[in-house]
Amino acid sequence: MAEATIKIIKNGPYMVSGGVKLTQAIMESVGHHREYKPGKELPQAESYALCRCGHSKNMPFCDGSHAKLGFDGTEVASTEPFDSRVEVFAGETLDLYDDNRCAFARFGHQDDGDVWTLTEESGSEKLRDEAIKAAVDCPAGRLVQHDKRHDYEAIEPEFAEPEITLLEDPEKQCSGPLYVKDGISLVSAEGFTYEKRNRYALCRCGGSQNKPFCDAMHVNLAFDDGIV
Repeated sequence: MAEATIKIIKNGPYMVSGGVKLTQAIMESVGHHREYKPGKELPQAESYALCRCGHSKNMPFCDGSHAKLGFDGTEVASTEPFDSRVEVFAGETLDLYDDNRCAFARFGHQDDGDVWTLTEESGSEKLRDEAIKAAVDCPAGRLVQHDKRHDYEAIEPEFAEPEITLLEDPEKQCSGPLYVKDGISLVSAEGFTYEKRNRYALCRCGGSQNKPFCDAMHVNLAFDDGIV
């Protein structure tokens, strides 16, 4: 099988190849933290084109609306490696790497506090577990814990297979980004490959100021993919 790849088309869609599974998830609050709940089953294919402009009438797939709109999909996000862009927050047993690439998914808040405070207090096993969960559940890959107990290993979620998940945010009455999982290669419209990451969030509302990555503009735009 071909490698799982997302190729960005200039001012056009995301071309996905390699038989990448396509799913939907609903982000819901449970107490003071957030969880992913399974959503609607979606069509599957070996390759497909996902809308990037936010105006397709056949969501989540491209229907050519970008051309009619004159969509400007210029990629402006930094291409520097993650480790060179992060701010490091030191804790008792964990160090949190945070690159501030926020998709406003709000998984950084747990029952006993936010991920930054929990990291500082990670000598407590309960708070340590919450700090790790807060980081690994972040769809943008913004937050990565490094384990001081185990050779400073980066703690990442383990995915069964490459997958792209359409996130839905009913609490904000909008649809969120594409949650890309399991190290899927991302190739720019100019032909270079971004640093391979275990997880990242791509803009699909068309409004991000940090394209191709999500910057939470879907909330301001009240973006709705209509998939219920």
